[in-house]
Amino acid sequence: MHYNYCPNCGAKLKDKEAGDDGKVPYCENCQKYWFDSFSSAVIILVANEENEIALLWQNYLSDKYANFISGYMQPGESAEESAAREVTEEIGLEPESLEYGGTYWFGQNDLLMHGFIAKVKKAVLKPSPEVDTAKWIPANEAKKYLFPDAPGNAQAALYRRFMVKIA
Repeated sequence: MHYNYCPNCGAKLKDKEAGDDGKVPYCENCQKYWFDSFSSAVIILVANEENEIALLWQNYLSDKYANFISGYMQPGESAEESAAREVTEEIGLEPESLEYGGTYWFGQNDLLMHGFIAKVKKAVLKPSPEVDTAKWIPANEAKKYLFPDAPGNAQAALYRRFMVKIA
């Protein structure tokens, strides 16, 4: 988000030099810079001890089993806390471990995605109301379900990373 007015006092912001960052919106009343901001989210590849991956079907996102778990971070949460919460909320399982898988810019939504690989014990998946259904897919078969690899596709990058780990 690019700020034109101060979120604190409502004054029109003026561009002011901010060192190496160049001109940045600045509030003369509050004496504060307002750097552009963006949302952060997590995306999690969930795998069990049999090297199966949990794939979700969410009608509002896709017409097939094609999604890893994802969700927005909440204020005050670390990326790790957010990832563990999302796994529990969306499929009802507690992660035994989380491995950080990098950050990915999702330009379509101006969103920074924090990727993780979560390990869980194989159990029945209990999808939340926002998930139409979920199932375990053998990791070596999952690629045919996923969205095509393209720049900004965090899912494909996490999948490649996981496949290298289990090779």
